[in-house]
Amino acid sequence: MEGRAVSKQLLVVYHSRTGGTRQLVQSLQDGARDGGASTTLRLLPAHEAQVDDLLAADGYVFAAPENLAALSGEMKEFFDRCYYGALDRIQGRPCALLVCAGSDGSAALQQMQRITTGWRLQEVAEPLIACTYAQSPEEIAAPKRMARTALERCYALGSAMSLGLELGVF
Repeated sequence: MEGRAVSKQLLVVYHSRTGGTRQLVQSLQDGARDGGASTTLRLLPAHEAQVDDLLAADGYVFAAPENLAALSGEMKEFFDRCYYGALDRIQGRPCALLVCAGSDGSAALQQMQRITTGWRLQEVAEPLIACTYAQSPEEIAAPKRMARTALERCYALGSAMSLGLELGVF
């Protein structure tokens, strides 16, 4: 008797304050859906994500804005809340990292990389930092419109992550 293939699950945990990160995640979702894989994509805002969500997933995308040259507080709180509960239980699983930044994003990316390294996750894609170049208080607080190139990269990442999980590439 042939066994039925079990669908893999890609969990996207994200935080978005002004819509930039949400646009990146939406494009990633579109790429995962259009890529033809049967991988289940699950999007969870950081404040809703729990340890059990991490344990149930086969791979991850973590997406957050940079706030004041650091990872957004809500995303950091997710990692703080779930870190020890997932420690030594998700090692080796694939992940990718997205940062929506005003000008740099490297500090927020470094924070996420330290955490995913502690979990011993396998970073399977080049991290994406999408800059909005918002510098004034008004620009920073305003709803964002992400550049097409950043959205295209997220679309490709969604497709690659979904297919890679389905095919057992990672």
